[in-house]
Amino acid sequence: MSKYLLEVGVEELPYKFIPMAISQLKTGFETFLVNNGVKFNAVNVMATPRRLAVIVDGLASSQPDTEKVVKGPIASVAFDENNNLTKAGEGFARKNGVEAENLYIQDNYVYAKILIKGKNTKELLQENVPLIFSKLQGPHFMRWGNNDIKFSRPIRWVLSILDGEEVKIRIIDKDSSNITNGHRFSKQNIVINNPDEYVEKLRDAKVIVNQDERKAKILELTKIEADKLNAVTKISEDLLDEVTFICEYPVAVTCSFDEAYLTIPQEVAVTVMETHQRYFALYQKDGRLINKFVTITNYIGSEFENIKAGNLRVIKARLDDAVFFFNEDTKKPLEAYVENLKGMTFQKGMGSVYDKTQRIIKLSEKIAQSLGVSKPSIKRTAELCKADLATNLVFEFTELQGFIGADYARVAGEAEEVCEGIKEHYFPLNADSETAKSAEGQVVGIADKIDTICAVFVSGKKPTGSSDPLGVRRAALGIIKTILEHNLKLDLSKLIDETLDLLPVKADVKKDIEEFFVQRLIIFMNNDFAKNILEACAEVNPCKDLCDYMMRVKAVASGVDEKLIENANRVLRILKDDVNPDIDETLFIEPAEKDLYKAVQSVNYSGDYRVYLASLTSINPVVTKFFDDVLVMDKDEKIKNNRLALLNSLKNKYIILTDFSKL
Repeated sequence: MSKYLLEVGVEELPYKFIPMAISQLKTGFETFLVNNGVKFNAVNVMATPRRLAVIVDGLASSQPDTEKVVKGPIASVAFDENNNLTKAGEGFARKNGVEAENLYIQDNYVYAKILIKGKNTKELLQENVPLIFSKLQGPHFMRWGNNDIKFSRPIRWVLSILDGEEVKIRIIDKDSSNITNGHRFSKQNIVINNPDEYVEKLRDAKVIVNQDERKAKILELTKIEADKLNAVTKISEDLLDEVTFICEYPVAVTCSFDEAYLTIPQEVAVTVMETHQRYFALYQKDGRLINKFVTITNYIGSEFENIKAGNLRVIKARLDDAVFFFNEDTKKPLEAYVENLKGMTFQKGMGSVYDKTQRIIKLSEKIAQSLGVSKPSIKRTAELCKADLATNLVFEFTELQGFIGADYARVAGEAEEVCEGIKEHYFPLNADSETAKSAEGQVVGIADKIDTICAVFVSGKKPTGSSDPLGVRRAALGIIKTILEHNLKLDLSKLIDETLDLLPVKADVKKDIEEFFVQRLIIFMNNDFAKNILEACAEVNPCKDLCDYMMRVKAVASGVDEKLIENANRVLRILKDDVNPDIDETLFIEPAEKDLYKAVQSVNYSGDYRVYLASLTSINPVVTKFFDDVLVMDKDEKIKNNRLALLNSLKNKYIILTDFSKL
């Protein structure tokens, strides 16, 4: 088996494009090999800012030979009365490269079996690799030189080797060779004799080409630096990925800044370090920030003083801005900024952020009332929740909205419940982060998110595969997680109605919004439960009570008797149309009718769906006997309708739990 190596050297790629390129190259090579019938073991894609590399392992030397059957003319046209080939028959044989004796007749037509020799893998690579690369997609592609083909950055070299042999290809304007380059400040013009030596030769040239190895190295180096100070890090996966894709050879350097900057809110300093500068903040064991950070530099050498000085200059300027904004903002209380929200547009046609805040206040009151919560701090949280959007610090550091509001509220002397609620109403910040713990954060957060979702749908901008206006998918997931994690008995369907009534623009979108929530709910729970169970239980209006929905899902997921499914579906098939629900016991003729009536009356939901499911299962024999002994469609119209009404009462018991037709 063979091994193929492709490396495309480029000017520094944008870090966000690199994971996209890795995924697309892997899919592209696998699809190409599968479609061409070339066997292989694995496609491994590696990348740094300056190179995209693909190694295909266990590669077959060629396509397998295949046999193709070609249909020709009618037998009487291909052969004459003496069974000799006519001109038409000879033409068919010649066209397909077969001898006359290899033709055969089937169903009065002439056929030829053609052996197609499989192409050499090297030839296939030469034909297809440039095509795979040309199909890469990403943002902000460019042209350079006289090239018509766009790519993320100019290409500087191409390396293409199959085992120990070059595979000559051309990608955009660069012909391939067996030469690569190391780190910008290390070895250049490195000859690669075969794919097996590629990774090690690059490592010797100060390039860790495998991104997983590079990521692990970054974590290792950062921990070493933190341990020296008896400190810890809190590195997010997003930041780690970004740092991984902006360096080829990570080196960790610890830098410091003035302790005076620790007086500003911790979130501000951390945002400056992580979001703006891609530094790793360091903390004491108790979680308090210290005035040191680790920066990962793409550097070869042992002299770090210039690096430290440069980083200190940059972070000092950013922190000075933060201190200035903080001092200016806190000269007046947080509530003084609410009026400024009138000049900030929330969304076209949906008023200002001030208007949105007023809707949040009203919705928060309705939600609190539904939940049976009576706390003045909820209304106060709603009044102030967006005020920090009008401050200088949040204008500069938008990602700190909520966190800054909480800090400013404390400075202004607001109650701690209000401060926490302002911060938490944005929670969860992403799919994996925590939900709001306080009632203030939960109630105001749900009000804020449902207003955003309804406004987007009313505006006709509902999310598509590539578009998620105002992050409504994240907002819906936030509502779902908050309700489920804190077991909130909230009628989401009613809340959607109330929210739509408050919006300045009206549209009939309630059904679309409910379906959107159901889709997000099923996607969210799909890792824990079978999709058919989630969809079956979703047929019973989950938006009425998400917690009730989850209890039904758990009960059904615990196991449903096959006979119960069979009986339930039989009932559902019979009752396709609406029936008169009134049951007249005097019209019962067969004992099985009376038994079923009593059995149905005995099944009642008492707060535990597993018990309820067991009750439905327990009456299976009675339901089965009814179908064995009773003809539902009796000739007597009254008896028939009465039996249908009896089955309808049983159906109503089934549909409380789930739609059995989907199980």
